[in-house]
Amino acid sequence: MSHSPIIDEIRKYREEYAARHNYDIDKICEDVRSRLQQSGRKVVSRKPRSIAKLKIQSAA
Repeated sequence: MSHSPIIDEIRKYREEYAARHNYDIDKICEDVRSRLQQSGRKVVSRKPRSIAKLKIQSAA
C-alpha cells in the first residue's frame, strides 16, 4: 500500500489538533464553532428532520 505525503500530512495535522484539545470531541466542536463564528462567513442553521418523514425512493 502506497502512502501519499499529502494524506500523511493531513493525518499528522488531525492528530495534533485532536491532541491540542485532549481528544475531547466537545472541545473540538466548540473550537470549530468558535472559528466559524470568527470567520464572518454566513452559516445556515436548520432544524433537524426526522428520517421517518423522508420518502425513500426506489432505484427502479
